Amino acid sequence: MEAQPTRFMGHEMPQALRAAAGQLAAYLGGRGEDLVFVENATTGCNAVLRSLDFAPGDEILVLSHGYGAVVKAARYVASRAGAKVTYAPIPFPRTDDDAVVDSVARTITPRTKLAIIDHVTSHSALVLPLAAIVAACHARGVPVLADGAHGPGNLDLDVPATGADYYAGNCHKWLNASKGCAFLWVQPEKQAGLHPVTISHGYEQGFLAEFDWTGTRDMSAYLAVTAALDFHARLGGPALRARNRALAAEGAALIAGRLGSETSGGNVAANAMGLVRLPVTGEISQPRANAIRGQLVAAGTDLPINEVDGAIWLRISAQAYNEIEDFSRLATLLQSELANQLA
Repeated sequence: MEAQPTRFMGHEMPQALRAAAGQLAAYLGGRGEDLVFVENATTGCNAVLRSLDFAPGDEILVLSHGYGAVVKAARYVASRAGAKVTYAPIPFPRTDDDAVVDSVARTITPRTKLAIIDHVTSHSALVLPLAAIVAACHARGVPVLADGAHGPGNLDLDVPATGADYYAGNCHKWLNASKGCAFLWVQPEKQAGLHPVTISHGYEQGFLAEFDWTGTRDMSAYLAVTAALDFHARLGGPALRARNRALAAEGAALIAGRLGSETSGGNVAANAMGLVRLPVTGEISQPRANAIRGQLVAAGTDLPINEVDGAIWLRISAQAYNEIEDFSRLATLLQSELANQLA
């Protein structure tokens, strides 16, 4: 790329980019012509939201546990059109799949034009029944944008089988790809009129042309996704994902036991993250959660800590390089760092 940029960008990169997209799409159960690269799942969600037309009074449905950046993007787009964002409440911490589907269905109105559904919620680490939610939305004539930021490499994922109209996912999380490597997969019948956040020379030349070229940039992260896929496979692929899920569940149970607390309900164990309630006394708020996280960063570790539905929860993650001893050390650190705050 640096030796001769024009040749690379004009003659080598387009074919290489499509080849990488084809390999990634095959891993996800789809076709390369339905997948484009974006920098992160939030960018993919923004592309969909900004391409759709909303009118005054229209509604965009999100989840009460929806990812903050994507919810804010929905609020921004709605505010410019005179539309509004509605929230489907997620029962928590005792989450039930049928109750989630029912909550989404009950939040839909004749004005709902799009539902944004998190495949795995970020703060609460819940794997939601995406296919069932999509079916309920489609039965009411509502298209679905799936925020799959934590899907690829974490779940045994077949994107087309979810039924979602749009699926945005990250490769730089669980697939170990380079930072800034994500994708947007779109049903063929939904691709017309869909545009990237940055309009460039590919405008009006079709889905792939618009997204594959949005200006001169380093495409290495996208092209290197093939190496990330190979690495994930060498680590075990499905066996690695199963191992990570089991380790996350074991680690969460260990920490909860040491703290005299609880893990969350639902099917959190269906992915490589676990959630543990911190039995702290006093104020329950996001600023308090942020302060506790700051303590842990200063002590040499880091993990997301959030206020969720009236309690403070920490989220652990298990990857190939983790062992149960890591979570035992974390439990010891939590006990010492939070000694004055634990009930």
